[in-house]
Amino acid sequence: MDNLDKVAAIFQKCLLAENMTEGEVREFLASSRVQLRRCHKGEVVFNDGDTPQSLYVLLSGRVHIQKESFTGRHIFLSEIDEPGDVFGEVYLLMGRPYDMYVEAARDTELLVMESEAFSLTGKEVSEVARLVQRNLMRVLARKAYFMHTKLKVLSSGSLREKIIRYLFWGMDGEGKINLEVNRENWAQYLAVARPSLSRELGVMQQEGLLEVRGREIRVLDKAAFESYL
Repeated sequence: MDNLDKVAAIFQKCLLAENMTEGEVREFLASSRVQLRRCHKGEVVFNDGDTPQSLYVLLSGRVHIQKESFTGRHIFLSEIDEPGDVFGEVYLLMGRPYDMYVEAARDTELLVMESEAFSLTGKEVSEVARLVQRNLMRVLARKAYFMHTKLKVLSSGSLREKIIRYLFWGMDGEGKINLEVNRENWAQYLAVARPSLSRELGVMQQEGLLEVRGREIRVLDKAAFESYL
């Protein structure tokens, strides 16, 4: 594999490599079942309806998870831009075709792992495969928690409640939030029109509830903020 040192350094930060030694990481990456893939901006990693064969680890760049509607509208679901993040594993383990597609939002490098790389069904199962399989369960648990959080946000009654619950999960101890998505993608996540989101944020600023500067948001009135939770 090209740039093995670079790939190994990133993979070691990935939850899939938790408790693995440097030697075990290199052993795993040396497998013929693990490949480096480079995607240009706009290139589709996999399509809606494809049968999953692998899981993916982001090494560099950014990908968007999207769904195409009946009318041809492309609906943004989420963004993956943190090196070491894993995607595609749920469909691989369930053996179900993808019901969304993933597109490179800019030039991107991915680590592609075929399921046989961490399968526990063979006669001789390596300790490395056991470690990756165990860590994969942790990845799934973390994503289950994320979906639980999203359901809490979307089940909120008003748009203001959705906004506040969304911000609450990313807020630090000082009431500051640095959004990882732009306004358009945030609106799609909340299942609302972007103008409606921008309008409500403007009203919340006028009321002294928030201060909004691009992707940087600060809660000004914590008591009023928490009253919507």
